[in-house]
Amino acid sequence: MSQYAKGRAYEYKTLRILRKKGWFCHRSAASHSPVDVFAGKGGKALLIQVKSGRGRVSEDSRRTLIEWGKAFNARVEIWSFKKGASVEVETVLEGP
Repeated sequence: MSQYAKGRAYEYKTLRILRKKGWFCHRSAASHSPVDVFAGKGGKALLIQVKSGRGRVSEDSRRTLIEWGKAFNARVEIWSFKKGASVEVETVLEGP
C-alpha cells in the first residue's frame, strides 16, 4: 500500500470516528493543505492533521496549523494512528 493510500485510509477512519460522535466533517482530499479533516458540531469547529506510523508534524507545520485554527476560530488537533489501530490525539490549539 502506498503512503498516499495509507494516509487516505486513516483520514477516512478519522471521518468515521467523528461522524459516530455527531460531527459534520469532510476531508481535504489531495489538497496538500495543513488540514486533512474539517469538522463542525454545535457551532464549534475542529481542524485535524492526520498522521500514521512514524509521521511527525514539523514546527513550521505546527505554526501553520495554529494560524489556520485562529483564522477559523477552531480547535486544532493532530491525530497519530499507531500500529494496532490505536490513535493518539494531541491538541495543538484549544478552541473557543
